[in-house]
Amino acid sequence: MSKIKNSEISAILYEMADLLEIKGVQFKPRAYRRAAQTIETLPEDVKLIYERGELQKIPGIGSSIASKIQEIIETGSLTYLEELREELPQGLRELMEIEGLGPKSALKLNKKLKISNIDELESAARQGKIRELEGFGKKSEENILQSIEMYRSAQERFLLGYALPIAKEIEKKLNESKVVGRISLAGSIRRRKETVSDIDILATSHEPSKTMNFFTQLSEVKRVLAKGKTKSTVVLTNNLQVDLRVVEEESFGLTFQYFTGSKEHNIRLRELALDKDWKLSEYGLFDKSTNKKIAGEKEEGIYEALGLNCIEPELRENRGEIEVALEGKLPHLIEYGEVKGDLHVHTVWSDGSHSIEDMAEAAKTLGYEYMAICDHSKTLQIAHGLDEEGPRKQIKEIEKLNRRMEGLTILSGIEVNIDSNGKLDIKDDMLKDLDVVVASVHSSFKQPEKKMTERVLTAVHNDYVNIIGHPTGRIINKREPCQIDLPKVFEVATELGVFMEINAFPNRLDLSDSNCFKSRDYGTKILIGTDAHHRDHLRYMKLGVATARRGWLEKKDVINTLNLRKLKKLLGS
Repeated sequence: MSKIKNSEISAILYEMADLLEIKGVQFKPRAYRRAAQTIETLPEDVKLIYERGELQKIPGIGSSIASKIQEIIETGSLTYLEELREELPQGLRELMEIEGLGPKSALKLNKKLKISNIDELESAARQGKIRELEGFGKKSEENILQSIEMYRSAQERFLLGYALPIAKEIEKKLNESKVVGRISLAGSIRRRKETVSDIDILATSHEPSKTMNFFTQLSEVKRVLAKGKTKSTVVLTNNLQVDLRVVEEESFGLTFQYFTGSKEHNIRLRELALDKDWKLSEYGLFDKSTNKKIAGEKEEGIYEALGLNCIEPELRENRGEIEVALEGKLPHLIEYGEVKGDLHVHTVWSDGSHSIEDMAEAAKTLGYEYMAICDHSKTLQIAHGLDEEGPRKQIKEIEKLNRRMEGLTILSGIEVNIDSNGKLDIKDDMLKDLDVVVASVHSSFKQPEKKMTERVLTAVHNDYVNIIGHPTGRIINKREPCQIDLPKVFEVATELGVFMEINAFPNRLDLSDSNCFKSRDYGTKILIGTDAHHRDHLRYMKLGVATARRGWLEKKDVINTLNLRKLKKLLGS
């Protein structure tokens, strides 16, 4: 049996979906993508499920895909995928990694210009060859070059939602090894930045050599870049770099603070120290005249010595947090356990993997008080969106489930599509009967700022819209945010009682932390929704809360920290 991991199995299934789509096969690509998404987010090693003979018990995994997963687990590869690769020109899937290039465009570029990789695509765009093809143009070339630049920069960074579980698993293994004392994640992953270039781990140990041996021999390690007495660096099988540092117990706090960063934050702290004729480094806070150590064992002590309340890691970006801390006015950030429900959840009624009841049971395990089902509306055909009658049927099922479900209330809702002119694809007569209406842009992201702003504001003015979903439409590392006057949207949304979403899906985190920070100036209320398409996606809520914290948001700023009674009153349902 191969040592292949869930992420590698899902990558094979995603490639299957892409290649079948290139061939023009109907329906199968969606089935493979759903299976890939499910495997990718499983909390359990899929090999264990296979060994129990329960592959087909996984939602969305039928007999055909189960047999292919079995082959991948047993051999590490898939014959059917190899056959598909041989049938199609090389490089097409790589071209489809570029935002805006679908199967048909990639095939045309390959056939007409013999383009088979991203370097050739860039060269053709810079030489003005692509604009001559039917269906393209000068603007298409400019968009392709912009997308190539984003694609290349993305190869150097990993999504927080992807890296964090890996980091926590390594931290857990080290903690259970009994060769470390204190241990914690540091760096940008501790600050919960939306993307990270590597993972930093800090630990104390009475046996540093054993600690380094254990770390460099972990099953996840593909290559050891450096191995020393106090620091080792490895590259994991997914190409993510991990640094482990072992430090003395008495300097753990200062080193922890130093390696958490950010660099700009630390520079400001050093300036405060110099004002007191002190010296701050990764080894401690010292009096320059006597070289006496002032603080270092605990990071809280460093901030206190400098006259500051301890600043939460998510705020340490030199965006005014030190000045506010000096005034004693740091915000009381929303806590990770203060969210009482999820108002953006999808099910098998559109493109989700689970039934309403399954999603509700998963929400109950998280201690939620409520959950809103917001499946896609009809315009989003790729997601099998609901037509006018779909929500009515769904309401009846939700009412039936609520009559027998204890401990959680299911709210009826929908995610309606905002078309290019701001119109919604479900009539008001239907929307008024729902508890929650999320309105989102899913197409025409390249509209000019004025047009895009007017488009979204038209939806904001609809009497039945509660929430604007993923407001800038960005896909991290793939699609830039749309051009939109967010301050204007914040202003109008606040006036009309419409809420802006932090979409907590790992590749969205939209609103971004910086836009959350701006929203405070307008008193705009925020909803954190996971956009869950699988029950395990509900755990993405913590990523949304991290974004809210990085945006300086407090509990009072986020509507789904309210209990059900207060929430329903706020929603007018």
